[in-house]
Amino acid sequence: MTEVLTALAQLSVLVFVIGSMFSLGLSLTMTQILDPLKNARMVILALVANFVLVPVLAYAIAFLFNLDDSLRTGLILLSTAAGAPFLPKLVDVAKGNIAFSVGLMVLLMVITIIYLPLVLPLLLGDVEVNPWDIAQSLIIMMLIPLAIGLFTKARYEDAAEKMQPIFGMAANLALIALTVLGLVLNFSGMIALIGTFGILAGIIFILVSLVIGYFLGGSDPRDRSVMGLGTAQRNISAALVVAAQNFTTDVITYLLVLAIIGLVVLMPAAGEIGKRMKGTTEAKQPSS
Repeated sequence: MTEVLTALAQLSVLVFVIGSMFSLGLSLTMTQILDPLKNARMVILALVANFVLVPVLAYAIAFLFNLDDSLRTGLILLSTAAGAPFLPKLVDVAKGNIAFSVGLMVLLMVITIIYLPLVLPLLLGDVEVNPWDIAQSLIIMMLIPLAIGLFTKARYEDAAEKMQPIFGMAANLALIALTVLGLVLNFSGMIALIGTFGILAGIIFILVSLVIGYFLGGSDPRDRSVMGLGTAQRNISAALVVAAQNFTTDVITYLLVLAIIGLVVLMPAAGEIGKRMKGTTEAKQPSS
């Protein structure tokens, strides 16, 4: 039974990541993605937040809570992986700048391919990772579907408009299935972490990362939501690729637990940001 649920969870990951990337490509243009990245200051702050401050934060939390080796490895590994495919969905809930979220996601994902294999061994010691294994997974699951969607949108706009809701719905259903399956498969692992500070460390890591990104996001609240959520939501897919090839199952389990904690923390946070955004927008509208 566990094997069946694990296979369904893996299928859900594929459907969610590929479906959401293709759906985004069908709804956006290259200009919409690239234009927000012309703000050099915002790009630099995003890179500093994701690839300097967040890894330092993970290292500090691991030291503060004296996490055991597997938990420390999982937390630091996740901190070096940015550009999560779930970011645009979170930003949509938060009523943020979706085009900026896609551009930022692609930028962070590409940097992760280069950054993670170089920096992780420095943070963890004698660790060897294969850059191509990381790049291959991200390219196949994220960049190619996004590129196909963008091409379809550019060349066959009518067809793209008809397909986009279908793939968007498939991605949403896969996300629901993945959340449920993740809770079922990792429930015992989560219970075992109760006395280790692992769950508390994960919650603090995600919340502080959210705050770091949010306050570096400039004056536009729609951009701040992207920066905050984009910094807090790490790339679990890239982290799992590295963990599966280099570390024990305890590290993989903790990464999955961190992914669930991320959903539990960031979905309500995105909803609250969205409510505030809606309230601000309504307040600015002139009364009739």
